[in-house]
Amino acid sequence: MIVNVASKCGYTSQYEGMETIHKKYKDQGLVVLGFPANNFMGQEPGTEKEIKEFCSTKYGVTFPMFSKISVTGADQHPLYTYLTSKESNPEFGGDISWNFNKFIVDRNGKIVARFGSKDKPESEAVTATVEKYLAAK
Repeated sequence: MIVNVASKCGYTSQYEGMETIHKKYKDQGLVVLGFPANNFMGQEPGTEKEIKEFCSTKYGVTFPMFSKISVTGADQHPLYTYLTSKESNPEFGGDISWNFNKFIVDRNGKIVARFGSKDKPESEAVTATVEKYLAAK
């Protein structure tokens, strides 16, 4: 699961759900990947160190957190260009609308689902999708 995250967003509490599903499914192969981004109203202003400290102390985050990147615009990171391009991702491509967009990638690297900011990581829809693709060995 690839998620663009921010520490000062109305959805920041989703870190808790991300950590919950990370712990629940990591032994089955799920990896949650957090990509801090400051693209939306400056909601991720911190340094790498500040972001990691915030995530670990406030939410107990143990899943991988990456360096801050841009998920939209002229300086968009290549990963997010791939994820959002209709050419490389015709089914789930499209602009990142806000923080906490979630992409589910299967064991073969294929993007198999996308969820928006309002979809909580521990929701039935997200966990059912995760379970479906974890079961496909």
